[in-house]
Amino acid sequence: MRLEIGNFSVEDIVFGEETTYDDGILTINKEEALEVVKEDEHITEADLVIARPGEEKRIVPVKEAIEPRYRVDGEAVFPGVTGKLESVGDGRTLALKGCSVLAVGQHWGSFGDGLIDMSGEGAKYTYFSQLVNVCLVADTDEEFERHEQQKKNHAIRWAAHRLAEYLGSAVKDLEPEEVETFDLEPVTKRSQEINDLPSVVYVMQPQSQMEDLGYNDLVYGWDANHMLPTLMHPNEILDGAMISGSFMPCSSKWSTYDFQNCPTIKRLYDEHGKSINFLGVIMSNLNVALEQKERAAMFVQQIAKSLGADAAILAEEGYGNPDADFIECFVALEEAGVKTVGMTNECTGRDGQSQPLVTLDEKADAIVSCGNVSALIKLPPMERVIGELEALARDGLSGGWADDEKLGPSVKEDGSIVMENNSMFCGDRVLGWSPKTMKEF
Repeated sequence: MRLEIGNFSVEDIVFGEETTYDDGILTINKEEALEVVKEDEHITEADLVIARPGEEKRIVPVKEAIEPRYRVDGEAVFPGVTGKLESVGDGRTLALKGCSVLAVGQHWGSFGDGLIDMSGEGAKYTYFSQLVNVCLVADTDEEFERHEQQKKNHAIRWAAHRLAEYLGSAVKDLEPEEVETFDLEPVTKRSQEINDLPSVVYVMQPQSQMEDLGYNDLVYGWDANHMLPTLMHPNEILDGAMISGSFMPCSSKWSTYDFQNCPTIKRLYDEHGKSINFLGVIMSNLNVALEQKERAAMFVQQIAKSLGADAAILAEEGYGNPDADFIECFVALEEAGVKTVGMTNECTGRDGQSQPLVTLDEKADAIVSCGNVSALIKLPPMERVIGELEALARDGLSGGWADDEKLGPSVKEDGSIVMENNSMFCGDRVLGWSPKTMKEF
């Protein structure tokens, strides 16, 4: 499979009479864009707000992030979600780089939502402070979700995907400034020179624990709770096959933008044929019951062995109960002779003194920590809030609270906040571009 991603660099975004792209400027016809958003009758209010790097803006509650794209063949950017089901990962897709569409709650947040600061101390905690963001700020009539902690916000999230597809169409008739090519030969058709290199497989564990469907990550529009571990071509993941879910505490979340731009996949591509033989991606799952976890690990082990993997990178979306899946899979790979490196965050408590993962094993002896979800973050007020700041404390966001006997409320009267890293939108960046480093005290 050969995927070409034609890139257009977005330096700024403005509103105007037509939705166009010219010389680094994306112009949006807001009225037309909102018509795309309001195709879902459940959306009762909606607006678009631009948030640029360095601006005194705080965005919360953020539910999802998507890179605007357009498929040259005219088919859906997100098959099974924004259009009919068909395979992706082959052909050419156009991408607006340096920007994203953010789905933001106008009045209500939920457990899996997070916060982005576009400047100051908070900006360093999330990748999205570096992008020019089109914030879709919306509300819905989904009353059944109002007081349910694990809110889906289906209408807002899927409207953001439609919006990203609409914005991507601005470049449909243009030639890209640069083209990234991702071309991976079938495993059985590779040269002897490549086959002599260490063979590496990437094992991804997207969130799929919720048995009540609609909260989990999606695979071609299919709830990942239904799936067993399967081999996927890395191009599929880069080209819209994976959609982020709403369940995960936010710093642990993999947004759709993260799937579209997965740094670990891109780095494995860079090393393919040089230092490694990149075999592809085993897309696994996360489960609740022990037997389910063992079954998934068994499947991952079998696929890795069948491919002849010498080594694996194992990435977990989440923490707590999913740690058991992570370690079970880690051990199964090691027992099969597949040397494994894990990537995950930790939950070590606000003081950093607790056990980092719920379960551990001596065989899991090479783990990259991407941060402590419980670490406290204190941030000053911002000039403008996009969304509703009160949601951080009121609506059960995983890192905020209404009151704390020592720290008081998350949201202070002057607009400053204290929260756990848990609420930083995609803050731990387990898929490979975390800037965090370890410190010893």
